[in-house]
Amino acid sequence: MNSFLLYEKTDKLMDPPYFDAKSIIQDLGLKALFLAAAKEVIYEESGQVKKIGKEDLYIQDSMRKIMMIPLRTKEEIRYRQEILGDFLRHEELIRALYEISSKVLSDWNKLGRGVMEKMSNSNPTAKLINDIRVIALLSENLRKVRDLLDENKEDLRSNGLRSLLRRLKEEFSEEREAYVQKILSDVDFYVGDRETEEFGGLVVRPKIILECGMEEGLKFSSLRLQEVSSVNKKFYKPGGTIHKLQEYKNSKIPDSFSTIKETAIRDQTAQLEYEIVAYLIGSMASMVADFGSFFDQLHLQSAFYLGAINLKHQMKRFNLEYCFPRVCEKDELAFCELKEFVMCLEQRVNAVGNTCKMEHKMLLIVTGANQGGKSTFLRSIGIAQVMMQSGLMVAAESFESAIFPDLFTHFTRREDSEMNSGRLDEELRRMNQIIENLGERSLILLNESFATTTEKEGSVIAYDIIKALNEKGVKILTVTHLLSFAQREYQESEGDPESDIEFLSAERKAGGVRTFKMIQHAPELTSFGLDLYEDIVERKGNEK
Repeated sequence: MNSFLLYEKTDKLMDPPYFDAKSIIQDLGLKALFLAAAKEVIYEESGQVKKIGKEDLYIQDSMRKIMMIPLRTKEEIRYRQEILGDFLRHEELIRALYEISSKVLSDWNKLGRGVMEKMSNSNPTAKLINDIRVIALLSENLRKVRDLLDENKEDLRSNGLRSLLRRLKEEFSEEREAYVQKILSDVDFYVGDRETEEFGGLVVRPKIILECGMEEGLKFSSLRLQEVSSVNKKFYKPGGTIHKLQEYKNSKIPDSFSTIKETAIRDQTAQLEYEIVAYLIGSMASMVADFGSFFDQLHLQSAFYLGAINLKHQMKRFNLEYCFPRVCEKDELAFCELKEFVMCLEQRVNAVGNTCKMEHKMLLIVTGANQGGKSTFLRSIGIAQVMMQSGLMVAAESFESAIFPDLFTHFTRREDSEMNSGRLDEELRRMNQIIENLGERSLILLNESFATTTEKEGSVIAYDIIKALNEKGVKILTVTHLLSFAQREYQESEGDPESDIEFLSAERKAGGVRTFKMIQHAPELTSFGLDLYEDIVERKGNEK
């Protein structure tokens, strides 16, 4: 059985991940997001944040794995959004599903999952006992999952959760559960004697009734199993007076014999019990096959949705608006009060938001004052794009974008020991890798690319590469200080009503005040670096 909580028709993460997921994680700072998703926000009764829980490494790894495999259709995104919407309304449900699946896998591992499955030849009895315990574990927890969903069925709106409940009711119906429980109860004796005070001084013993014919030479024929059950009998310590009296009494019953005194009969009886129990448990072998991987799937998928719930509480913690994004056309991009979520997490602030509406635009060029929030603005779009393509909500009042499964980031890197060549060579090498792996729906985020050489040379390189990519239908968002490049693009598009280029600039008010807002503005011939110099001089003067 499949859970189908990530995709409607498959539980496997079949699609390829982003080409350079490592760079996307590094450039957009997504490690902080994965870490935040792995921590529960714990509240006081008053609603105030009490503390942040410890990170759950499994949730952290699950978020990284799933978020780096982009959804490719509007329907896939909508499918996840609807399921997440149900969990946002019923947080106790997703937490319970994650807890159940975690405990099942933990208990199964304690039973020697994988190891015990290889013991059929070396120790068939131990293997059979383990199978009984695994079936009991699966049965109990399948019922818990089914009942949990059933309790909330009236308010489940997503096809994903409604379908899961329907499949559970069909494939693990109450009738099938009753059948499984009857067999488990009947073979309970085989799991081992329970001689504890809590069990009332009783011991579980088998009751097996066989029907057979008798052939010449007193040989059995037509052997048929009539009944198998486990019965509770008063436990008497072997060798004790009452036990000896009981043995004596049984010895006087006609056609009876003791399996304790007769070693050969005892061994044959044990083999008979094994064969009968193995036959009954074998009839349920399909259950482990059907449901064995179900909890693996549920564990991974519930971890992703619980991580999403934790992110929602992080947004709430910093008073961030959030929304489910809407998929639109390739040449459109629109958002209202979009905030750089990772920066909010790291600096624990409610950052400045930006609003933008680009229609029929395939190239965005952002220029303006140093320290004006341009790179932050670009990262906010990249983070929102990755979250949208994971089926998650984003930190904005509204967000609309196309789907770009071929998403690339090309941010300036600091020179380090891993670089085998100059910084410009390294930038060109990374750009070449991007170009070689472009797809039909590609989006490239460029942050200060080609600024490691002279302004003149960098502008020429940027113009040639971006122009060629743009003409091939690649959408590009770039933050740049290459003013010659930006001016050239602006002059060529100025006055063209069909131009597919949008120009934004970091707002700078009188006196050099930065608002960290991006506004529509033609590229300027300065980045106002003198503002920073004057600010440093002023601060040093105040320190004296």
